Amino acid sequence: MPTWLVPREAPTPDAAPVESATSPSAHPSGAATAWWQEFDDPVLSQVLSAALESNFDIQEGIARVHQARAQARVASSARLPAVRPLVGQEDVRAPANTGLGAQLDEFGLGPDTFEQLGFRAPERIDLPTYSVAAGFSYTVDVWGRDRQAAGAAGARSEAAKWDLQAVRMGVLTETAATYLEVVDLRHQVHLATKTSTLLQEWERHAKGQYVGGLADAHSFYSVQQAARNAKTELPRMEARLADAEARLWVLVGDYRADLAAILPEALPAAPWQSPVPSEVAADVLVQRPDVRGAQERVTAARLTVGTRKAELFPALSLSGSIGLTSAESGTWFEPDQWFRNLTANVLSPVLQRGRLLGNVDVAEAELAAAVAGYGRSVLTATHEVESALAGLRASYDRLELFASHKEAARAEALLRQRRYASGLDDYVATLHASRLALTAESNHAGGLREVALARLALHHAVGGTFRQ
Repeated sequence: MPTWLVPREAPTPDAAPVESATSPSAHPSGAATAWWQEFDDPVLSQVLSAALESNFDIQEGIARVHQARAQARVASSARLPAVRPLVGQEDVRAPANTGLGAQLDEFGLGPDTFEQLGFRAPERIDLPTYSVAAGFSYTVDVWGRDRQAAGAAGARSEAAKWDLQAVRMGVLTETAATYLEVVDLRHQVHLATKTSTLLQEWERHAKGQYVGGLADAHSFYSVQQAARNAKTELPRMEARLADAEARLWVLVGDYRADLAAILPEALPAAPWQSPVPSEVAADVLVQRPDVRGAQERVTAARLTVGTRKAELFPALSLSGSIGLTSAESGTWFEPDQWFRNLTANVLSPVLQRGRLLGNVDVAEAELAAAVAGYGRSVLTATHEVESALAGLRASYDRLELFASHKEAARAEALLRQRRYASGLDDYVATLHASRLALTAESNHAGGLREVALARLALHHAVGGTFRQ
């Protein structure tokens, strides 16, 4: 197994900010991810930049990364001592003839004495008590429970970052595919309009030939049916174009008039038709986000198993408190008012052993599931890359054939037009050659889109650029 597929130790959770999804360097591996620049299409780059800025799936993924990172910080904080401040006030109202009042009465200072002196003793005495304290606790991580729990949370945070990249890659490829569909349909609508116009002209000519007795009914009705089919196909193609454009605006977050104004009417030719390597190296496959995310989940599951096993051993827990109590708030910080209490307890998990062993079994089952998911993602990535390479090579071969047919059909149409202008050919042969030229151009445009989609599938399969 390649070294990049081996699960690693999870990093310690940190507070580094989540990188912007619009930045080409936002990839967790640090590799450049602006793979769409290889299409050398400025409009496509603008469309994808808009999707990165405004797509709601990406925004949701960024929020989940922040959530996972916060959970990792919470898990890491369990390794630090916990301090809890306590401040309170208690008011006690006691009858004057009890407690301090009774003691004064024994010394001859009862209520009668105060009345003889012109004072009236209160019936009750208010005795407020003020207290301030700080409780603290700390569990010595003898068996590495907290350390492994923090590591598992860190691995889950890394997995969330790779999940974001998977969402990001999915949005980009879907947006690019929809963009290609929109541009190709625009071109196909244009060609379908020209074909419909040509067939209508052919229908008028065939009708004149039929009425004049120069052609049979079968020839006329065949041309008429072809013209009607072309005319009815055009609205359906326009509806498909409207649907594709609507999906494009959903992917970029909203309708963008600036993008709508610059969408091209046809797909460009080279340079993105240039051949790609016959195979993709493993160090390029490491970009694939679902593989890396599955790897992080294996690491998190493995550390979770260690955490659950550590819970089977006794934990050394230190707890204590420090504070003071006074009947006067002004004497809070006098040294003789402080009291201290520090205890060390060793907590035995014997009584909970059944539950703890069950937790270990659950964690080990989750680890087995994570390993299986990791293996599936590796196998899926390998076969998807092989399939994408084969599909791309096949699409290049088809495009080459479409290009040769297009050139031959165009040359034939030009020849027929010159021969017709010279009186050496009839009008029907010229119309037929022109129709074949339009069909060949439509097939070539579809071949361009097929190559672009196949190249896009390879980018998606490797998780970015396939160039070393």
